[in-house]
Amino acid sequence: MGVRKPVPSGAAAGGLRWTSLRMRLVVVFGLVALTAAVSASGIAYWLNREAVLTRTQDSALNDFRQEMQDRAAALPLRPTEEELQRAAEQMASSSAVGYGVVLLGERDGGKPIVGASDPDRFTMDDVPASLRQAVERRQEVGEDGEDYPYHLFWQRTERGGTPYLVGGARVDGGGPTGYMSASLEAERQDLSSLAWSLGIATLLALIGSALLAQAAATTVLKPVHKLGEAARRLGEGELETRLRVSGTDELAELARTFNAAAESLQKKVADMSAREESSRRFVADMSHELRTPMTALTAVTEVLEEEQDGLDPMIAPAVALVVSETRRLNTLVENLMEVTRFDAGTARLVLDEVDVADQVTACVDARAWLDAVELDAERGITARLDPRRLDVILANLIGNALKHGGSPVRVSVRTAGEARSVGEELVIEVRDHGPGIPEEVLPHVFDRFYKASASRPRSEGSGLGLSIARENAMIHGGSIAARNSPDGDGAVFELRLPVDPSRGVGADDGGEDAGDGGEVRA
Repeated sequence: MGVRKPVPSGAAAGGLRWTSLRMRLVVVFGLVALTAAVSASGIAYWLNREAVLTRTQDSALNDFRQEMQDRAAALPLRPTEEELQRAAEQMASSSAVGYGVVLLGERDGGKPIVGASDPDRFTMDDVPASLRQAVERRQEVGEDGEDYPYHLFWQRTERGGTPYLVGGARVDGGGPTGYMSASLEAERQDLSSLAWSLGIATLLALIGSALLAQAAATTVLKPVHKLGEAARRLGEGELETRLRVSGTDELAELARTFNAAAESLQKKVADMSAREESSRRFVADMSHELRTPMTALTAVTEVLEEEQDGLDPMIAPAVALVVSETRRLNTLVENLMEVTRFDAGTARLVLDEVDVADQVTACVDARAWLDAVELDAERGITARLDPRRLDVILANLIGNALKHGGSPVRVSVRTAGEARSVGEELVIEVRDHGPGIPEEVLPHVFDRFYKASASRPRSEGSGLGLSIARENAMIHGGSIAARNSPDGDGAVFELRLPVDPSRGVGADDGGEDAGDGGEVRA
């Protein structure tokens, strides 16, 4: 009887999913406890099994040896069958172990005779042939320290599902040969009870290890969870997040490292924010300071432009250049001021119910683009928007299409979603018929100061128009997307604005038209 260990299936082992550190800890603790418990139980079972069987075996064999010396040796050289029967019964009845006995002798003429204490329980047929041969084999006395020609041999067998101890010995000097058979059923039951007890102890050890692993996992993973939560808050911008440090173990050292990293990050972010704020303030102050001289310059250029026809032909080109560059500088200053408002978070909406078709027509008419723009918009499409900011968006999108695309530029207006529902959107598409936007340029068309061609750094646009258009769309809660037309004929800018923005209404910042249509085409 041995301890059988189950062989794990490869499919089952491969299908195990360690989804968390907690599960891993529980499994590892369980495997360690199972290995230790099975090893200890196996060793304990084996030692107890050998001890029980050896004790029973020694007791039965020693008793049988003594009975063979006292009773079998006292039989005559040629005993009768009755004498063998009586001696076998006496040996079995006087035994404290309770075994059956079979005595084998010889009558005159060498014919064998048998005497059994209980023929129904134990006969010569129950004696293994290998045991008979060992018992009948005569040893050479004096060789290898042999003192007796015959020895007592034993063997464990099983009959009818019941284990037995079978032993045999022969009396020196031609005496009878005796065999005994002792049942080991009681010992097997004791060992079965022991095996069950050890199995239950193993199961309890496994359960205890799982509970211990759960407690250990909770102790270990709770600080890890806090660390993960703190890292998440830090990633969301809560730079003042810190962990409470207690103890001197590795987790405490990890918490100290996290706190040091968070403090360093907070300091660097604060320094960067201070520098960024200083840069914004500088741009805002510079833009504001430039407005006064730009107002004077604009007035002068208007006068020069009116008198341009009467100027000396040698001076007229220079005057035209001054007028053009002054207007460009004025637009750049206005754009910088607009960008500064968005960066500072001071840009506000002044919402009003507007007819979108009228608003688009007014934008195009104010800039004398009626001959180059086709309008596809039904009157009566209304939305609650900031008219000035919508005009800025339209001026930049249409101006960019006219400047870098190809005529005619088509502006279409429609709505998407159920009428006046929360998700209803106003969709305005501006399409030109130019060469389109290069694929490598598309991701950057709304970047500030981005120009598709490095060879034209001093082109008329400032590179801020589309960026300002997007900022104005975003403050409405909308968006702008750029793509090339599927038929390869031009580019399409799609503006989506909520019909009724959910953002709060505040005072407008009073900015001017920023529509320079920033240059984005190659």
